[in-house]
Formats: sequence, C-alpha cells, structure tokens
Amino acid sequence: MEEILMGLIVALDVVALYLLLPDVKQRFLLSIWTALLHMIFPIVGFTVGSWMVSILLQWSNLVSSILLFSIGLQLILSTRNRQTIAIPITILAITASLDTFSVSISFGMLNLQKYLFIFSAGLWTFMLSYISLYIAKKRLKFKGDGLKWLAGSALIIIGIYSFIYHIE
Repeated sequence: MEEILMGLIVALDVVALYLLLPDVKQRFLLSIWTALLHMIFPIVGFTVGSWMVSILLQWSNLVSSILLFSIGLQLILSTRNRQTIAIPITILAITASLDTFSVSISFGMLNLQKYLFIFSAGLWTFMLSYISLYIAKKRLKFKGDGLKWLAGSALIIIGIYSFIYHIE
C-alpha cells in the first residue's frame, strides 16, 4: 500500500507545475510522456538505490532519509519561484519527472516493491497531469502551491520517519 501512496505523492508536483500551463497544445501527449518518464526514472533510481544498499548497507536509511527530506524541502521552497517559460513538451516532461529518479533511489534503499511503485507513479502521473492540464486550459483559478506543500511535507515526514526508524 505504501507504494501506491508514494506513486501519488511523486505525481503531485507535476500537478502543481502543469496547473500553471494554460497554453499546452498536446495535453494528452505531454501526459503520456510525463507518465512514462515517471516510470523510467524510478527504474534507474531503484537500480541505483539497490546498488547503494549493497555498498552502504549500514548508511542507506540515513542517506534515504536525507534525500527524501531534501527533496521535500526543495518542493516546498520551489513555491516561491513562479516563472513560466515556453519550452518543448519533451523537455517539460523530463524536467517534471527528473525528481522521481532521486526519490526512487531512496525508495530502492527502503526496499519498497519496485514494480507496484512504478505502475502507481505512472498511472497517477498520467491521470493527474492530464486533469491538471485540462484545468489549466479552462483557466480555472487553482494554485499548485498547496499540492507542492502537501507533496513536500509528505516526503519530509517520510524522511524523518525513516531516519527515526533507522536509529531505533
């Protein structure tokens, strides 16, 4: 069940970003690209995370906690930068998905079920990014900062929990 929740959490930052993009022409294609990249980056991240566990077994939970905390903090701090720039959808999808690589390194270190997380991240990301792009196109007033705060706070809490669990 953790894996499904984590898939939702990593998709929330995409929602916050895509709600700010009202003029995307190929919403479906961008949603597919982003969902696929939210599945590909975790595969690499899980592999790196598993490799790091075998090398740094006694430090992996500490490193994982620090990574999750840092990523969560970065998400929260990113609510202050609100610049919108026109960039190609492939670059936008990569940018929106890159954080799943570092998050999945942490999840790989915590030995979460890889394929359940990857499927969950891809499915949540596709659905939420398409809905967000649709809402943005309709120019409904909705700020993504709350979602970034929610996702960032969740990652910080998971990082702290994992750190405390490692100490005990």
